[in-house]
Amino acid sequence: MRLNEDHAAFRDSVRRFVDTEVNPHVDGWEAAGRVPLHDLFPKAAALGLLGLEYDEAYGGEGADHSFQLVAAEEYGRMHAGGVGMALGVQAMMATPSLHAFGTPELKDQYLRPAISGTAVTAIAVTEPDTGSDVSRLRTRAVRDGDDWVITGRKVYITNGAQADWLCLLARTSDEGGYRGMSQIVVPTDLPGFSVVRTFEKLGNRCSDTAELALDEVRVPVANTIGEIGRGFQQQMRQFVTERVFAAYTTAGQCQYALDRTRAFVHDRTVFGRPLADRQYVAFRLTELQAEVDLLRSHNLQTAEALMAGDDITRMATVAKLKAGRLIREVADWCLQFHGGMGYLEDTWTSRMLRDVRLTSIGAGADEVMLQVLARLDGLPA
Repeated sequence: MRLNEDHAAFRDSVRRFVDTEVNPHVDGWEAAGRVPLHDLFPKAAALGLLGLEYDEAYGGEGADHSFQLVAAEEYGRMHAGGVGMALGVQAMMATPSLHAFGTPELKDQYLRPAISGTAVTAIAVTEPDTGSDVSRLRTRAVRDGDDWVITGRKVYITNGAQADWLCLLARTSDEGGYRGMSQIVVPTDLPGFSVVRTFEKLGNRCSDTAELALDEVRVPVANTIGEIGRGFQQQMRQFVTERVFAAYTTAGQCQYALDRTRAFVHDRTVFGRPLADRQYVAFRLTELQAEVDLLRSHNLQTAEALMAGDDITRMATVAKLKAGRLIREVADWCLQFHGGMGYLEDTWTSRMLRDVRLTSIGAGADEVMLQVLARLDGLPA
C-alpha cells in the first residue's frame, strides 16, 4: 500500500498538533502524573483524531484505516508515551466494539461524545488476578429486571481516573471459561463506582493508570454492547485493533528516536572525530533502521489487509511481537550512544527507555503473542 498526498497533508496536521498541543506540555504532565484529557481531547477531535474510521452519522470522519496508521505513527513523535496511549485508548481500544456492535441509541449517547472529545473513555478488562487469561475474569453483572447489577474490580486501567464511561467486560451468566461474558457501557458517575487509586509506574508517568471498584453498580441492560454472552469474542476483535495501534505507534517512536540519535552522533565529537565516523556506531544505527523499515512495511501490509476485510489476527500478532522487541532495542542503543548524558533523568532517552518497556507487556505480552502464533501454526502452546 502506498500513501498519497492526502495522507501527507493529514500527517502534517497531526504533526502540528503534536508539536503545539502536546510536546510543550509533557514535562508538566509527567510531573503531575496526569494529562488533562478533557482539555486535550476536544483539540484532538477538531482534527478528527478520535473518530477517523467511524460513521459520520455520529461525528466520525468516515476515513479508511490508513489514516489511523498515519496518526498513530505521528503519536510516536510525542515526548511522552502516555499521551499517545491515552488517545489510542479513546479511538482504538474502548470504542471499536461500540461502533461495530452498539445500537444506534447507545452510539448516539456514548460514541458521539467520545468522538467529539467531550467524554473520556477507558477499556476495563484486566482484574487483580486476571491479565492475559481473560477466561478467569470474575467481575459479575447479574440481571435484575431491566438492569445489570455489577460487582468487581478492574486494575491497570488507562484513562481510568478521568473516564466518563467504561467499555467493561463482565460475566453475565454462570457459564465458565470464555463463555457467558458481555461488554457493557458503564458510566462512572453512578452510585457504587469508585476510583480506588492510581498507580505509580516505571514509565508512561503522565498516564493515569487506575484501579476501579464496582459495588453493585446498576446499569441498564440496554447498555450491553452487541449480543449478550458474546463479549469475549467482541473483546478479542478489539484486542486485534489495539495491537495494530501499538505496532503503528512503535514504528513512529523508533523512527523519531533514530533520527534524533543520528543527528546527535554527527554533532558529538569523540577523540577529535564525530561519533558518526565510528563504523560500529554507523552500522548499528543502520541495522536498527533496516528493522524499523521492515516493521513499517509489515504495518502497511496489515493496514491494507484490514481494509480489504481480511482476518488480520496473525499479521497483528506478528506486528505486536516484533514492535515490542524492536522498540526496546532501539531505546537501549539510542541511550547508549548518548553516553552519560543519555542516562540522566531529564533526557528524552531515559524517558523513552522507561516508556517503551510497556510495549512488550500491554495488549498481550510477548509470550501471549507467541502462544497465539504457535496455535495458528498448529503447534502446542
